[in-house]
Amino acid sequence: MYFTHLECASGCGAGPFDPRERHFLCPSCGLPLLARYDLAAARAWSRDSLVGREPNMWRYREMLPLLPGDEPVTLGEGFTPLFHARRLGATLGLDRLYIKDESLNPTNSFKARGQSAAITRAKALGATTIALPTAGNAGNAAAAYSAAAGLECQVFIPKDAKRPFIDECRLYGATVTLVDGLITDAGKMAADKGKPLGWYDVSTLKEPYRVEGKKTMGYELAEQFAWKLPDWIIYPTGGGTGLVGMWKAFAEMEAIGWVASGHRPRMVSVQAAGCAPIVRAFDQGTEKAAPWENAHTRADGLRVPRAIGDFLILQAVRDSGGAAVAVTDEQMVLDMLEIGRHEGVSAAPEGGAALSAIRRLAADGRIKRDETVVLFNTGGALKYLDVLAQ
Repeated sequence: MYFTHLECASGCGAGPFDPRERHFLCPSCGLPLLARYDLAAARAWSRDSLVGREPNMWRYREMLPLLPGDEPVTLGEGFTPLFHARRLGATLGLDRLYIKDESLNPTNSFKARGQSAAITRAKALGATTIALPTAGNAGNAAAAYSAAAGLECQVFIPKDAKRPFIDECRLYGATVTLVDGLITDAGKMAADKGKPLGWYDVSTLKEPYRVEGKKTMGYELAEQFAWKLPDWIIYPTGGGTGLVGMWKAFAEMEAIGWVASGHRPRMVSVQAAGCAPIVRAFDQGTEKAAPWENAHTRADGLRVPRAIGDFLILQAVRDSGGAAVAVTDEQMVLDMLEIGRHEGVSAAPEGGAALSAIRRLAADGRIKRDETVVLFNTGGALKYLDVLAQ
């Protein structure tokens, strides 16, 4: 196990922080903390050691936030299929379009990865109650992993969220509080109620470990592509933890010699036209993203008016030579149907949005026919079937 400490993502100089204690945001600057590892020692860790390991995200446990004596809280998350979407690619003039299908995780989305890691650490740190705001899928995952860990779970969710998200939280025994407003309002209520009671807050990037679970998507891509990274990653972005996590994974794998330096994917952040703070900041050349007013979209996971890790998202997109693209709700719903019709994949609107972005980038000549492109389908369609109603 190479996990050593936490440090501030902003580079403010605070820390290092001891992972045997509870830490949330940096006490100096208020920005996220990130887990760090002994990368020099990890160069002795061979990729060959993965042979025969269980096909879940904890196959990379040496580079995950475990300390001696810790055991993961797991429901088998990770190592989701990556498949060549030939029929869909042909409609776009792309020979090497792939879909990474995160809908096959427990609780039907990529959120399972982050909550597995976060609740593993929360349990190790003595937490008894987990709390978070959610647009839907993160709350479902937190509730399920809290149940698996024997912890209480308090979920704060906008009252206009889709009913399946609310009901699934209750299925796993969580206490659900419906909130007037957006996820930012739910976050304020969760913090105000939970802090005096000592609840363990697993809000996006307000604790250091959800991003560690999400980074395993980067490790998996490398392994599934025989340790050669793709040219493009198209990623639907709300809080952006997955994009930040994968960029972190690529840096770690370069440092330990698992992938060649100098060829990381171009990262594309995809947002809804009705809530696109990252796209606006990218276009304006700013380092942070101003909150989006009157956020609205049918893709609940993209209705995040302000991401606490905005500077990390923008840095990854810019450093990779990538792009930030906003798409309409109408187009993303049509592209949900295109993914299903051509590839038999159950895609949420967020996955449809990723296809919409690829369509635009290919039409503009940014993505070339022979380049390897990965579309992230971050969740399934079953909780979103209302958007398909004629």
